[in-house]
Amino acid sequence: MHKKERTLAIIKPDAFESKCVGQIISVIEKAGLEIINMRLLRLSNNEASEFYSEHKSKPFFPDLIEYMTSGSVAVIELEAYNAVNLYRDILGATDPSKAAEGTIRKLFASSKQRNAAHGSDSTASAERELQFFFG
Repeated sequence: MHKKERTLAIIKPDAFESKCVGQIISVIEKAGLEIINMRLLRLSNNEASEFYSEHKSKPFFPDLIEYMTSGSVAVIELEAYNAVNLYRDILGATDPSKAAEGTIRKLFASSKQRNAAHGSDSTASAERELQFFFG
């Protein structure tokens, strides 16, 4: 039996540019995830670099930081039974061309980098990521 858990969703700058933030939130809520906390912010270079620090050595890191600081983001604390896996299922594959029909990334992402939203990949990541944004 699964217990209620929390996970982090980030609605990324490209979703704000394409004006689909409300639609993404609707998909999240219809899937049964409850919004516990939400903040609208613009990440600084330092914040984005710290948040994505595990990718520092990867070649895409500078582009990722530039992208994540290019506009507004919504950081959202979600709760549900099996929240991490439930949200990852509705989020879809990182590459929108490989994402399942009806998933957030299939519906709203334009590329592997401009993929509309982030989701914690494990309960440990969720705890760390939620602590980062909500203390």
